[in-house]
Amino acid sequence: MGYSSRLESLRKLIRVYDREVTAVDRRIAAQLANHAGYRAIQAINGVGPVLAAVFVTEIGDVTRFSSPDKLASWAGMTPRHRESDTKVRRGSITKQGSRLVRWAAVEAVGKNHSGGDIKLAYHRIADRRGRNIARVAAGRRILTLVYYGLRDGEIRCLAHAGRE
Repeated sequence: MGYSSRLESLRKLIRVYDREVTAVDRRIAAQLANHAGYRAIQAINGVGPVLAAVFVTEIGDVTRFSSPDKLASWAGMTPRHRESDTKVRRGSITKQGSRLVRWAAVEAVGKNHSGGDIKLAYHRIADRRGRNIARVAAGRRILTLVYYGLRDGEIRCLAHAGRE
């Protein structure tokens, strides 16, 4: 079996997988078509149909969280806090909760190419504390927008920015 026949076999496999991925994308879009939160969070820079579907399915009923901070804590994106008498130590993020939500929030930061407040905050924090810490901090901001988008079916701060 020569190189060209192996290459052609791999190309056929890629075409089959592409068809499968397209079919799954269509099914997800059809199931979430009437979900107001799904449509609303796609207005966030960096959040497309796939990441929006991850947020919707993993978070579920967002009203079980009383605030965006509770959602961020559930997702494990808040700093570890150890306190004893007068000493307070803050560590890295807790990483408790949904790995997929954490991944999607950080991935959305990386996919944000158009700028905006989140990208500005990312650059400001990255200059001081490093890129990885900045990604997590910006991911927490994205989770805040996701919370309001899923709760209200719209993200008012993005709607006002679009009108100006």
